[in-house]
Amino acid sequence: MLWSALSLITLLTGTALVLFAFGKFDYLGWKGTGEHVHPQLLPATATPGQRALVKYFVAAALLFLVQVLLGGATAHYRADPGSFYGFDLSSILPSNILRTWHLQSAILWIATAFVAGGLLLAQALGEKEPRGQVPAIHALFWALVLVVVGSLLGELAGIRQWLGDAWFWFGHQGWEYLDLGRAWQVLLAVGLTGWVVLLLRSVLPALLDPERREITALFLLAALAIPVFYLPAFFFGSATHFTVVDNWRFWIIHLWVEGFFELFVTVMVAVTFFRLGLVTHQTAVRVVYLDAILFLGSGIVGTGHHWYFSGQGTLNMSLSALFSAMEVVPLTLLTLDAWDFVKLTRSRCDVCGQAVNIPHKWAFYFLMAVGFWNFVGAGVFGFLINLPIVSYFEVGTVLTPNHGHLALMGVFGMEALALMVLTFRQVLPDAQWAGPEKLIRISFWGLNSGLAMIAAGSLFPGGVLQVYDVLQHGYWHARSPEYLGGGLPRLLEWARMPGDVVFIAAGAAPMAAAALLTLVRMRRRGAAAQPAS
Repeated sequence: MLWSALSLITLLTGTALVLFAFGKFDYLGWKGTGEHVHPQLLPATATPGQRALVKYFVAAALLFLVQVLLGGATAHYRADPGSFYGFDLSSILPSNILRTWHLQSAILWIATAFVAGGLLLAQALGEKEPRGQVPAIHALFWALVLVVVGSLLGELAGIRQWLGDAWFWFGHQGWEYLDLGRAWQVLLAVGLTGWVVLLLRSVLPALLDPERREITALFLLAALAIPVFYLPAFFFGSATHFTVVDNWRFWIIHLWVEGFFELFVTVMVAVTFFRLGLVTHQTAVRVVYLDAILFLGSGIVGTGHHWYFSGQGTLNMSLSALFSAMEVVPLTLLTLDAWDFVKLTRSRCDVCGQAVNIPHKWAFYFLMAVGFWNFVGAGVFGFLINLPIVSYFEVGTVLTPNHGHLALMGVFGMEALALMVLTFRQVLPDAQWAGPEKLIRISFWGLNSGLAMIAAGSLFPGGVLQVYDVLQHGYWHARSPEYLGGGLPRLLEWARMPGDVVFIAAGAAPMAAAALLTLVRMRRRGAAAQPAS
């Protein structure tokens, strides 16, 4: 109770100080003054290497569709564990493998989109495509396919106990977020290292240019942090003590996903705006430094909120509570970023007076969605469950997936889709863009409205009701089959279906269709451009 109260004071103090700084210093934020910038990254100007990235996004869009279908089936197990509309699905795909696949495929499709998006922006920074880059991009793609398919099949084989003593290396480790076998983890780390090498080859000319050197160096460092800070996933084995494993597992969940992935998102947004010509190099760099200080300054120590009840001492709880509360401060600033995004689309150049024309409208919309869901999902609902006095009663209830769905999909998922749409627009001329754009428009509104319906109609009220039952009858009762199978909790599980249907049918499915349509039209355009034999 003491550290929960003090963390609230820390939050209010930190928010006041940062908002005061934003009011005092006009140059903070995305929109500077006296800038002479105009849109770049124009449609239909993609290099061969950037066109080669389209297949990454097609694979990511299809895996995204598979992931949300798996999520719908997993949610059905909670609403009606005995049958799947009269069909015994559990005999083929039990709930534990569907849950594993749902979470792992989410990480894999988002990571695939980030890998491709990083290569796209690296090429935009370097401007000149290095020799041999296209074959290397193809090779990395098939390496990612091997990891995705191999790990998912291995998890099924591990749960089915088909692998014998090899289950830890090629099957299912049994740790949420780190389910994939150790061999697939090694291949993933090797692939991410190869990705950083490809980024370096692309941006090398920019590192030699004083105008682009700093933003390029920040981009490379943020990318390098992803394979480096994944290494703690190897710091335990199949017989390591639970407490030790959980320590490193939450290092991956918090520092890798919520910390350095979050930082890489910020850097990619800054690079995107810089290469679109919407902000100057100075503004982009300033925002990256500010967000890095705020995100990592609070987030690194805040990792300890996952360790409140795993045998750590009072010092961990006190520091983690205070710094976890301050994680909301940079997320609050994202609401200011969202308004800056809107102003950028309506602005004029301060020097020549020319209106700023955004050629990548829907990519921009997905970036605005990142800011919104970061504040709501990570900020509001993350803070709700991070207070020690709340976490003590809440941990493991439905309020946790309420935060997880809105933060993972709302932030990293929307950023991945922004990179996807940016690439699709980049490879198609205006005449071929109308069809994919209609599907992307439907997907944008379907995904955002569906996600809101899932949270408001099921996850949030279901989580509040479950925590209330913890307070009334105890933690054991709120997680028992008697409670979960009761009338109102079961009704709230069914109430998730409308949101799931909208999210899948009007969100993920149109995006997958847009990806396939873009691939077909790009290849037709390429074939038409070839000289007749």
